[in-house]
Amino acid sequence: MTRMLRVLCGLYLIACLTLPTARAQSNQQASTASSAAEEAHKIPVMDGAAGPCALDLTVTSAEGKPIYAAVIKVHIAYGFAGARRLDLQAATNVDGKVKFIGIPAKVKRPPLEFQGSKDQLVGTVTLNPETVCQAHHDMRLAAPKADEQKQ
Repeated sequence: MTRMLRVLCGLYLIACLTLPTARAQSNQQASTASSAAEEAHKIPVMDGAAGPCALDLTVTSAEGKPIYAAVIKVHIAYGFAGARRLDLQAATNVDGKVKFIGIPAKVKRPPLEFQGSKDQLVGTVTLNPETVCQAHHDMRLAAPKADEQKQ
């Protein structure tokens, strides 16, 4: 009887020691998965550090589905005689979102042209920061038309 009691106590002790470790590992895996999901939905922000204006973009396909890793580029000339220049580029998150901040309120040749691309799809959105400083636009990427491909 005492031998059986010792065996049961030993098994109980082993179970008590391994159970918290197994729970901690499963909690750590769950937190790693949730932080990766949060990171994928975090909106990328490109800061030009040249002014108060901003643009929030949502990039979708022609079917309206968000496009992940679409590259958005913009060239900004500003300041006296357009002597200062910025070339900004950012990629969208899994929700097709990206944000540009720090855009100057006065640019040399408004409007600014934000050009997006992903594989064979392209799209454009314009922003005149002199008239609308804080803007949100949707950009649809589609295959270029035949006359645009020749250029």
